[in-house]
Amino acid sequence: MGDLLAAAGTSLGLGAAGAALTVVLALPVAWLAIRYRSLASTAVERSTYVANALPGIVVALALVTVSIRVVAPAYQTFGLLLVAYAIMFLPRAVVSVRAALEQAPVVLDDVAHSLGAGPIATARRVTLPVIAPGIGAGAALVFLAVSTELTATLMLSPIDTSTLATEFWSASSSVAYGAAAPYALLLVLISVPATILLGRHATLATPVERMNP
Repeated sequence: MGDLLAAAGTSLGLGAAGAALTVVLALPVAWLAIRYRSLASTAVERSTYVANALPGIVVALALVTVSIRVVAPAYQTFGLLLVAYAIMFLPRAVVSVRAALEQAPVVLDDVAHSLGAGPIATARRVTLPVIAPGIGAGAALVFLAVSTELTATLMLSPIDTSTLATEFWSASSSVAYGAAAPYALLLVLISVPATILLGRHATLATPVERMNP
């Protein structure tokens, strides 16, 4: 029972941290792509999608090579593992945040500026509340992906780190299906809140999509 709870706690922590980091990185990319359209911003946005076409093992091996040759202390640390998650799942967050920004009219920023609000105040009090559902949806997508990710986690996580995905793989690969079942069940259970959040976001977004075909 203790191993099961420890693995669940690690999965939840990595999922939350990976989602937070990825969404933070996605915000400026989506902001440039929508608010400052240009060839450069389009190139930056599209460069994030490259990782989506790469297998996880390719990203993991690349980070292993770079960390060993350039920053050896970073190898097999949670920091490097979070970087891998951000690289692999950044496209999911960018798509969600970009879609939310497209539904936030620039005129709202103009009105806020006309009332004396600066760029930071406008972003904090006007834009971010409008795009918050999209940010939440992107975070939920990344959280789900991180919680079930296996390859990069096995290659980059510190020694003796166990997550629900790695423990499920270990037990099932040994044909111990009874031992693997609790980990599979917890994987399903921790995905429920994120799935509900995505469902609510889709329901709320539908009227807006109908108004903006």
